Amino acid sequence: MHLRVLSLALALASLVSASTALAQASAPSAASAPLNKADATFLKQAAEAGLAEVEAGKLATSKGVNTQVKGFAQQMSDDHTRLHAELRALASSKGVRLPIEPSLGQRAKIKLLSAADGGSFDRKYAASLGVKTHEDALRLFQKAANKAADPQVKDFALKAVPQLQHHLEMAIELKGVVDKEGNVKAPGDKKQ
Repeated sequence: MHLRVLSLALALASLVSASTALAQASAPSAASAPLNKADATFLKQAAEAGLAEVEAGKLATSKGVNTQVKGFAQQMSDDHTRLHAELRALASSKGVRLPIEPSLGQRAKIKLLSAADGGSFDRKYAASLGVKTHEDALRLFQKAANKAADPQVKDFALKAVPQLQHHLEMAIELKGVVDKEGNVKAPGDKKQ
């Protein structure tokens, strides 16, 4: 009888030990711990901003009349597509589900932009979706670069800031170019 009790005690101790080891192995590490709300919100807002840039860039490559607008738009679409791929990988590793389209406000801006033609389109794109959106994105990323709690989120934002600063500089330059051109019209362009 003592042998049987001892055998059961050893089996139970072995189960407890295995269970504890399994629980420790499956416990989230610091690297995969859930993000705080601010970091998760940053990832979602960054995704929306990037998706808006890609969508607006595609629109501008087809509707823009200025070759510089088309070139800028293509670069924005390409650069933000690459940045979004990195963002998706980071968000996935952190368990954050990203939006699949721009925010409602960003979609409304793009829809309004799509109604314009010719030089009017170019100027609206340069001002609103070139300069303004990059000012907003730069502020968003700079804040995360300074305040993100998660080191990987902070590093992602920090690495993106120089590219976004460059985009903003390009957008400001582009805005100056299209503002000077004034009355470039596309077929069907009613009012500049």
